[in-house]
Amino acid sequence: MSLPKFLRAQPDGTLLAIKLVPRASANEICEPLGSELRVKVTAPPVESAANEALLRLLAQHLQCPRNRIELVKGQTSRHKVVKVYGLAPEVVAAKLAPTKV
Repeated sequence: MSLPKFLRAQPDGTLLAIKLVPRASANEICEPLGSELRVKVTAPPVESAANEALLRLLAQHLQCPRNRIELVKGQTSRHKVVKVYGLAPEVVAAKLAPTKV
């Protein structure tokens, strides 16, 4: 089985390409959009609130501690790269099936 386009394997974890939509009506992991996974959060893009909401939502869905997820690129952009430490890309893909929270 091939990996989704938004995932890239790393020796110590997995990179996710994400398009973040702040100020949404609900926290939600959506269908991939091109080579990025679309994620909606209710938090505004002020003082990193949306970034933190994104990381907490991913930690919840991946069932891993928040400190195992790091925003590595795109702190002020809607296009982000997030690294998940210690999880294989196949595991991440299986746990990130689109659902509402």
